[in-house]
Amino acid sequence: MNTDLSPLETPPLSPQEFDEIDAILDDLRSRYDETPQWEFCEGFMAALICCRRTIAPSEYLPVLLAIGAEGEEEGSFADAAQAARFLELWSRRWDEVARALDAEVDSLDDDAAYQPEVMDLRGAIAALPEEERAAVAHEAVPSFAQVWALGFMFAVEAWPEEWTAPRDKEAVKWLDGALEAMVALTEDDTDAPTLSVFDENGPPSLSVNRLNAFADAVWAVYDLRELWRNFGPRVATVHAAATPGRNDPCSCGSGKKYKKCCGA
Repeated sequence: MNTDLSPLETPPLSPQEFDEIDAILDDLRSRYDETPQWEFCEGFMAALICCRRTIAPSEYLPVLLAIGAEGEEEGSFADAAQAARFLELWSRRWDEVARALDAEVDSLDDDAAYQPEVMDLRGAIAALPEEERAAVAHEAVPSFAQVWALGFMFAVEAWPEEWTAPRDKEAVKWLDGALEAMVALTEDDTDAPTLSVFDENGPPSLSVNRLNAFADAVWAVYDLRELWRNFGPRVATVHAAATPGRNDPCSCGSGKKYKKCCGA
């Protein structure tokens, strides 16, 4: 039991519960083959948490999973119990990520820092026996954290109006720099691998530049969270109705001139 949690805080997801989410997504994928992997969902979630406007599940689930999307009947949970369990686990992970992004941290090594749930597929394949590696040698394998970054940018592109730069030069630089760091992570790691991110003794699977780019992207998430918290939700532009000229017929339909009626 984690005694560091306040009574209102939900416990972080366990490895077994992440496996449970993966199993639910696998089941969804059996009915809708474009259902993304969890890493993509994790990036999508991080963007929603940073977003300028709070977006409800009823709005984002059709975008992410085609759940409830018109014309996408195959994108559905198996039953109400599965839907409830997924949303429970999703909400707990949401709370965990939000707490991490609101924490004051000086290093990503801090236990309180946001640690995206990302996979090192290239490292996992490199650790396979030679025969098994050969079987997947011609398959395209994403770079470290690439799928997470793609999920983040998918959410940004789905609600572009919520990511429009504010009318503040410093904020524009802040926003552009953060998004550029995330976009950079959507690209392939083409440098020679020299590091093993999860296993010091594992085969090299990513470059130093890639690891640095990942750190930059995580700090960018912190920057975006802070940026939109400072500016708050967008204020809708109010367009005033055109005012009739003084000698024009009044818009109320009285038949009088505007200056003699509503404009008096």
